[in-house]
Amino acid sequence: MGKANRVYALLLIAILAGCATFAGGGQFQAGRRALIVGDPETALGYFSAVAEQEPNYVNVIQNYRESVWTYLGRAQYETKRYQEARKSLERALSLNRDDPTAKLYLGLTLMHTGDMSGGVKEVEAGMKGFYDWIEYMNRTRPFQDFWDPSFQIRKQIDQDLAAMASRDFKPEQLIADAEWVGKMFEEELDKVRDDERRQFDREFDRQRGFSFGLGIGF
Repeated sequence: MGKANRVYALLLIAILAGCATFAGGGQFQAGRRALIVGDPETALGYFSAVAEQEPNYVNVIQNYRESVWTYLGRAQYETKRYQEARKSLERALSLNRDDPTAKLYLGLTLMHTGDMSGGVKEVEAGMKGFYDWIEYMNRTRPFQDFWDPSFQIRKQIDQDLAAMASRDFKPEQLIADAEWVGKMFEEELDKVRDDERRQFDREFDRQRGFSFGLGIGF
C-alpha cells in the first residue's frame, strides 16, 4: 500500500470512529432524556445500544462523571430488572468506585432483592457521595453557589443519614427517599450547567458592553 493510500485509510478509520462516537453520544443523550422524563423502558433501549457499541462511554456534566453502565443499571432498576441492574451497577463501580449514583442504585437494587443490610450500606454511601460532591463544588466556587441553593437535596440526605445511623427507618420510606435524591441530583446537574451558562453569558455581555463603551469614549 502506498503512502497516500495509508494516509487515506487512517483518515477513513478516524472519521468512522468519530461518527460512531457521535452516534453513541446521541443515543446516550436520548436515553438520558427519556430517563429524566420518566420513561425508563425507552431509556433502556438506548443505553443498551450504547453499552454494546461503546462500553467505555462516560457522560460528563459539570465534572461529574457517570459511565453508560450506571445509566443502564438505573434504567434496569426502574423497569424492575433487578438482577440485570445489579450486574450493570457493579460493572459501573468496577470502572469508578467513587460513583455515588451507581452506589445509590446498587443499594436500592439490593434492598429490593432481599439484601437489606448490604443495600442500606450502599444507599448510605451513595447519599454521602452526593452530599460531599455538592459541598465540595460550592466550597471550591464560593462566589458561584449553584449547587442545591435551597438545601433541598442536602436536607433530605441529612434526614436519611440520621435515620440510617440510628436504624430508625422504614425500608419503604428509605427507598422512596433514595429514589427522590437520585432523581433530584440528576436534574441538578442540568440546572447547574444551565445556571453557569447564563452567568457566563451575562458576564460576557457586560464585558462586551464595557469594551464598547470604552471604545466610544476614546
